Amino acid sequence: MLSASYLCSSCVSFFFILLWLLNGCFGGDPYVFYDWTISYVTASPLGDKQQVIGINGQFPGPILNVTTNWNVVVNVKNDLDEPLLLTWNGVQHRKNSWQDGVLGTNCPIPAGWNWTYQFQVKDQIGSFFYFPSLDFQRAAGGYGGIIINNRDVIPLPFAVPDGDITIFISDWYTKSHKKLRKDVENGVDLGVPDGILINGLGPYRYDAAIVPDGIPYQLINVEPGKTYRLRVHNVGISTSLNFRIQNHNLLLVETEGSYTVQQNYTNMDIHVEWNKVTGVAILHYSNSLGPASGPLPDPPNAYDTYFSMNQARSIRWNVSAGAARPNPQGSFKYGQITVTDVYVILNRPAELIEGKWRTTLNGISYLPPSTPLMLAQQFNIPGAYKLDFPYKLMNRAPKVDTSLINGTYKGFMEIIFQNNDTTVQSYHMDGYAFFVVGMDFGVWTENSRGTYNKWDGVARSTTQVFPGAWTAILVYLDNAGIWNLRAENLDTWYLGQEVYVNVINPEIDKSATLLPDNAIYCGLLSSLQKDQAQRINFSGAPSVVDASITVLLAFVIALFSYLMS
Repeated sequence: MLSASYLCSSCVSFFFILLWLLNGCFGGDPYVFYDWTISYVTASPLGDKQQVIGINGQFPGPILNVTTNWNVVVNVKNDLDEPLLLTWNGVQHRKNSWQDGVLGTNCPIPAGWNWTYQFQVKDQIGSFFYFPSLDFQRAAGGYGGIIINNRDVIPLPFAVPDGDITIFISDWYTKSHKKLRKDVENGVDLGVPDGILINGLGPYRYDAAIVPDGIPYQLINVEPGKTYRLRVHNVGISTSLNFRIQNHNLLLVETEGSYTVQQNYTNMDIHVEWNKVTGVAILHYSNSLGPASGPLPDPPNAYDTYFSMNQARSIRWNVSAGAARPNPQGSFKYGQITVTDVYVILNRPAELIEGKWRTTLNGISYLPPSTPLMLAQQFNIPGAYKLDFPYKLMNRAPKVDTSLINGTYKGFMEIIFQNNDTTVQSYHMDGYAFFVVGMDFGVWTENSRGTYNKWDGVARSTTQVFPGAWTAILVYLDNAGIWNLRAENLDTWYLGQEVYVNVINPEIDKSATLLPDNAIYCGLLSSLQKDQAQRINFSGAPSVVDASITVLLAFVIALFSYLMS
C-alpha cells in the first residue's frame, strides 16, 4: 500500500505511492488525545447493506492531524467480536516499537477491552494511514489517515495550498473479512474485487450498463482557480490502482514523508497488486451548472509493467528541501555509507506446507509465537524465536518457523526483493524510511548495483516489486527495536509472507522507551495479566477529531470534474 501527495493548477492532487504521554516523550511538545470505539457498523458501499469496521461510527475512520514531534494518545475500545491491533503505517516510533501494533510487538486487545496507544511522531512529516493488522480485518475497514504537518519554522517546498483533502482508495469485496480469510486459508483465490471504493463509497454511475442505480458516491467540492493538496492512500487488500482526474495534471510533491522533485503526471499508479476494476468519484466545481460528462480519462495499459516501472523510477527525492528538520533532506548522503549486510529476499506463491496453504520469504513462512517477540525478549523467554533468517533462498524445503533477521545497530542494510510471482508485490518496513535505489526486470545480480541511484532515491517505507523483477532498498538501522517487514498484499501477508528485523543497541540508552505500564500480557506471560476491567471506560480526556475525509484506493480510479459554466 503506497501513499503520495500532488498539486495541480485548478486543483492539487496528492499521492501516497499511498503519541506518547508516558515514556519516551519530550517535554514541551504538545499532546493530542483521541477516544475511539472500534465496532461493526452497517454500510452500503456497493449498494447492498453489509457489515464494515468503523471508528466512532465512521467508515473510514477519523484523521489524526498532528505536527512534527507532537505526542499522540489514542484510547481504543475494542467492540468487535475478535481481538484487535492497530498499526500506524509509516510512523517510525523512534526507540519505541512497543506501540507498533503488530503481533511481533503487542498482545492483541481482546474483544470488549480497551488499550491506550501513546507515541510521538518524532522527526517526521508527511501523509500516512493506520489500519487493523490482525486476521484480515483491513478488508472490512477500520482504517484512517495520518497527517504530520511541518513545524512553522520549516516552510513547505511549494506554495501553501488552498485546501487539503485526504482520499482513501481500495478494492472491495462484498464477502465479510472472515469469509475472505477462510478462502485464503483454503487456497481459494480472492478473484476480481466486487468494486472500488473512494472514501468508503462506491462508483459514480458513469455507465448505466455497468454501475447499478442507487450507489452512493464520493463528491469532492472545490473552487475554480484554487490549488488543493490531495493525499491519496491505497488501503486495499491486493489491488494496484491508477489514480487520475479528468482534464487535470497532478504535481507530485511528497510520498510517505519525503518531499519529492516536483513533476507533473497525468495519472499515478498506487500499488498493491494488479487487477482490472474501476472506481469513479466526482470533482465538483462550485460554478458547475451540469453533471459530469464525457468519457472516463484513458487509463494506461493495465499490463504495461514497463510504463509503471518507469513512472516509479521517475520519482526522486527533493534533496534541497527541509522536512522534519531545517537541514535539507539530502544532507544524509546515503550513497556514501558502507553496506554491512545484504539480504536477497525471494517470495513464492502460496503452496502447501505441512498440509496448510502458506506463503514464504526465502523459503520461510513466518509463524507468530504465542508470546510477542518484544515481550519474549524483555523477559528472556528461551526458544521464542531464532535469529537465523537466511541471507538468500536456501536449497531446502520450505518451512514454517519464527525466524528473524539479526540486524546490526547503526549498520547499513541492503535488501533486494526478488519477485518470482505473477503479480505486483508491495513490501513495507515498520520503524524506518528506506531508500529505494533500484528496480529492474530479470534476476538481480551483484552487477545490478551499477544501476543504483545513490544520490536522490526517495526515502519511504513501502515499495513495489513488479512480477519477474527486483527492487533494491538501503536502510540505516539506527532505530532499536523489533520491526516488522511484510508484504502489504493482505492475502500473502496473512499466509506468512513477513519477517521481523531485530535491532539491539549494545549500549544502555536512557532515552529508549521502556515496557509500557499498560502492557497486555499473553502466551507464556498470561499469568502476569492484571484485571483490565477498570480500563474499559474511556479516560474522559477531550477527544481531538479531525473533520477531513478519508478515502480508499484500489486499481483503476477516475475522477470526473463537472462542466465549467
